[in-house]
Amino acid sequence: MTLIDEFHAALKAAPLVAILRGITPEESPAVVQALAASGFRLIEVPLNSPRPLQSIAALAAAFPHLLIGAGTVLNATQVREVHAVGGRLIVSPNFDAGVVREAVRLGLVCLPGVMTPSEAFAALAEGAAGLKLFPAEMIPPAGVKAMRAVLPADALLLPVGGITPANMAAYRAAGASGFGIGSALYKPGMDAAVAGQNALDFMAAAAGTMRA
Repeated sequence: MTLIDEFHAALKAAPLVAILRGITPEESPAVVQALAASGFRLIEVPLNSPRPLQSIAALAAAFPHLLIGAGTVLNATQVREVHAVGGRLIVSPNFDAGVVREAVRLGLVCLPGVMTPSEAFAALAEGAAGLKLFPAEMIPPAGVKAMRAVLPADALLLPVGGITPANMAAYRAAGASGFGIGSALYKPGMDAAVAGQNALDFMAAAAGTMRA
């Protein structure tokens, strides 16, 4: 199975990317263990977190069955740094052709941030594995539906920003393939058990049900 196949399988099993902005290397193992126990398989440590490469290295070693990587990746040098410590997922808030090309060259899964059809088509042309629609607060479900109408049918669209269990159904109905979940899932310093409880709520919403 290629890494892209593994990514597709992970997204099919749990169409959610955990964004652990602000997490520390000391906190990350317990939090990711709680998320994994709930079913999450895609984990992103933004590079503007404390010692992010240390967290990514430790998580990649401890959880080889998960796809661990970095968010807020802004240049090709950072792509190489993430790859060097075992990260396999590259997520950006923007589309930068150099970032996508370097990720593709290294065989990594790359999800650049896009907001318009022009950016989306350009990112796909460079080999992006999927598209992070960001910020989702500015792209309502109607916008996702409009983009889905013109993009390739197999293009993966993942709204990120302001996603909660309550608004996921509308985005899914509009054609979202999955979601990136940030502060509604994890905030800096949050206890692992609380993050795990939040993860269960998101997993239930992704399955089309809401827990009481």
